[in-house]
Amino acid sequence: MMNGSKEIYSAIYKSSTTKRLFLSRTGFHGDEQADLVNHGGEDKAVCVFSHQAYPVYEDLMGRSLDPGAFGENVTVSGFGETDVYIGDTFQLGEAVVQISQPRVPCFKLGLKHQYKELPLHFQTTGLTGYYFRVLTEGYVSSEDSLTLQSREQDSLSVMEANVIMHHRKTDISSIKKLLSLSALAASWKETLSKRLAKLETT
Repeated sequence: MMNGSKEIYSAIYKSSTTKRLFLSRTGFHGDEQADLVNHGGEDKAVCVFSHQAYPVYEDLMGRSLDPGAFGENVTVSGFGETDVYIGDTFQLGEAVVQISQPRVPCFKLGLKHQYKELPLHFQTTGLTGYYFRVLTEGYVSSEDSLTLQSREQDSLSVMEANVIMHHRKTDISSIKKLLSLSALAASWKETLSKRLAKLETT
């Protein structure tokens, strides 16, 4: 993928598969991240996107989109950003997974779709998708259903987390609430902790 005259390596191009794939703590075997500095790792093992959000972006860009269009590993029916919460645990095939953070789309998403403002629209709508960490490894196929196992008490939805991160940047009480969630990804905790420290010293 080209960004001007610079070649960019990305694993954002996805295709559907009916094969059973092994899901390890760092992701699906055969579907690894190309940029391990900004993507991947145990807190971002699986990128998930709800198919219910597709019409929003199809209307925005004026074209139809196939599942996997946003570089997600798993496209789900339902389980949108207002429906799921940080720390939610699911059975997915043989694996057990947990929501760790909302997705923060990078510029490569805009490059792929030739719509450079697309990452900003993700932040504006809050329809970003989210990441799973893997608690129990195992095989997964497209025939497997996603089943909620548990939800942490007093958690925040993925949408609420997005609002706090991107739109309520000076709301100290909300930042503290999000930081209190034990399942929140380390990178988000680091970002929010730095933000909170600045707010409390000004």
